[in-house]
Amino acid sequence: MTDWLTAQLDDYRVAAEKTADRLDEVRRVGAAMIEAVEAGGVIYSFGNGGSAADAQHFSGEVIGHYRRDRRPLPAITLTTDATVSTCIANDYRFEDIFGRQVEALARPADVVCAFTTSGRSENILQGLRAARANGATTVLFGGGDGGPAAEYADFLLLSPTTDTPRIQEVHTFFLHALSEILDAWAAGEELS
Repeated sequence: MTDWLTAQLDDYRVAAEKTADRLDEVRRVGAAMIEAVEAGGVIYSFGNGGSAADAQHFSGEVIGHYRRDRRPLPAITLTTDATVSTCIANDYRFEDIFGRQVEALARPADVVCAFTTSGRSENILQGLRAARANGATTVLFGGGDGGPAAEYADFLLLSPTTDTPRIQEVHTFFLHALSEILDAWAAGEELS
């Protein structure tokens, strides 16, 4: 009988193997992000809980660096400003925290990335809707079929599972792959 930890590892392997059919979408998102940065755009990201941590992780790699010494690239995670987030949640509603920020900040040259395991949180939906209304490119880091959030995404980076831990593990793969693409481009290197 397989113990629980081996079962978790087996589930992770299956999710990783099924992610292979999403690599072309990762390349397309990377190209869109490069195009945005070349045009003076910013990569915005947001999420709730562990997905907020993934969004912050991605911005850290983009602004800092991934594997190469290179110039910083513009990225902002909307959950990092506690004052703005709590002001909006208090003065309006929690559901408005991303939509109001995206409405105020995102422009057509920008890319707005929503990290979510369910694709159902109203604050995520409002953020994506505001990005669309402002003409920004939208990317959904989701799971399964993406839920209602998929309707507002130009690009879908979906984990091939609905199990939250596996979704977040695949999101980490996606954000690292995109970090590699952006890193190499900013350093003037070609990826094979």
